[in-house]
Amino acid sequence: MDRRSLLLAAGAAAAAGALPAHAARPAGPARSPIVTTAAGKVRGATTVDGVHVFKGLRYGADTGGEGRFAPPRKPQPWTGVADALAYGAASMQTGKGEEGETLSEDCLFLNVWTPAKTGKSGLADGGKRPVMVYIHGGAYNGGSGGSPWYDGTRLAKRGDVVVVTVNHRLNAFGYLYLARLFDDPSVADSGNVGQLDLALALQWVRDNIEAFGGDPSRVMLFGQSGGGAKIATLLAMPSAKGLFHRAVTMSGQQVTAGGPFNATKRARLFLDKLGISDLAALRALPAEQLLNGLKAVDPVAGSGGVYMGPVLDERSLTRHPFFPDASPLGLDVPLICGNTHDETRGFVGSDPKVFDMTWAQVVEKLPSQFNARIDIDPATVVAAYRKLYPHYSPSDVYFAASTAGRSWKAAILQAEARAPTRAPAWVYQLDWKSPKDGGIWGAPHTLDICLVFGTLDAKGAIVGTDARSQAMSDTMMDAFVAFARTGDPNCAAIPKWEPYTLPRRQTLVFDEGSRMQDDPRGAERELFNKVPFTQFGT
Repeated sequence: MDRRSLLLAAGAAAAAGALPAHAARPAGPARSPIVTTAAGKVRGATTVDGVHVFKGLRYGADTGGEGRFAPPRKPQPWTGVADALAYGAASMQTGKGEEGETLSEDCLFLNVWTPAKTGKSGLADGGKRPVMVYIHGGAYNGGSGGSPWYDGTRLAKRGDVVVVTVNHRLNAFGYLYLARLFDDPSVADSGNVGQLDLALALQWVRDNIEAFGGDPSRVMLFGQSGGGAKIATLLAMPSAKGLFHRAVTMSGQQVTAGGPFNATKRARLFLDKLGISDLAALRALPAEQLLNGLKAVDPVAGSGGVYMGPVLDERSLTRHPFFPDASPLGLDVPLICGNTHDETRGFVGSDPKVFDMTWAQVVEKLPSQFNARIDIDPATVVAAYRKLYPHYSPSDVYFAASTAGRSWKAAILQAEARAPTRAPAWVYQLDWKSPKDGGIWGAPHTLDICLVFGTLDAKGAIVGTDARSQAMSDTMMDAFVAFARTGDPNCAAIPKWEPYTLPRRQTLVFDEGSRMQDDPRGAERELFNKVPFTQFGT
């Protein structure tokens, strides 16, 4: 019999569904720090580096059963002291998740790292530390806050900040838009419940983080890839307004959300793939089987699995995040918008053939990388790059052009939308090259994650652990911490970082010897300005 069953047998049935990842037990001798949250007491652990860690803290109730596709609910309070010593479950997803990680619909958990202050508990010690909340990537389909890349120990200690990572509902569990298919108020917000989960997590931070030594008035969101896109979307959501005070989107931007009609087409094909036509049957389907609906061919892209992401549903989301301009809801939040120089090396670089391409192959393969985001003659693109960069190989052009058209364009649109407002963005470009495999990866997608967290030795990290890597990590950590602390990223580690304005387009280039540069890769930007950009999935 597991611990939850024992508690139920002891008469704790009313609270068991709302416990953190590890069920509460009666308080005994203090083995580790104990914090009282709004829902109950939790026990964490302390690392040898002097950082208190709380994992698997429940911020929302179980989202299974009748909670499937419905907005999240706060957890019921519990009695006793709940262990917060292991990561909670991640959202159901088609991948395996992190090593040893559980996948479940009951996935509304977060994790906290906070420095231990000498002679004090390190928790409610009056520290009022900035709070850095990381939202994981994996598009809207996969991932979790439990990746070893996101371990907050080094960042919390170096910056004297509180670090938070969070899980939330993904793919169909978080973004299946059913409002136009079923006349049922419980699914009216189904296209954005994954985003509403994040808003609830931020409410938890507001209500509880001071007990962990954090300052609820200085909450910074940062996230890479899909995490950055989720943050861009939160900047336009009324339910998230006032819950965070700075934002960083790292290689992930959301210019537009999905429209309700395309989202309905996707939902209908999803249901057809499952052979289900009524809501009760859909809610009764085992979670593992529900994932099979994601295999439906996307009706907009025309290939691949069906896309799931935020929807302009006129309820949770009433306008696009950065179209036709930057959402006024987010203009009180200072913003950093960044990208890596060689984004797509992280997407397709695993195939050794792409490092030995011919010019004809580049022309043939570029359209698949653009993937309906832009519609431009690839031969024209290749000719322009060969003129701009005569020393580039065919593979160099393939990576550079696909990065500019697929990944970088949205970052430009987001920065340019902010530029004329009272709250322009600070923009960075990471040029520092990964040492992996002799440097052939350049600065690929995901490179900035471990640099900002300082997790240089994490499993699978591509940043290296030598002095060069540590120096770049220290620089990026210090700039991000400065931003969390003051709302301005300027600090001693970098040259004066100017906000992005038009027409200069000031950009901080992170590299060995970081520098400010006006409009880096400006000729590439102008080339792709010939054609409109469509956010994938919208």
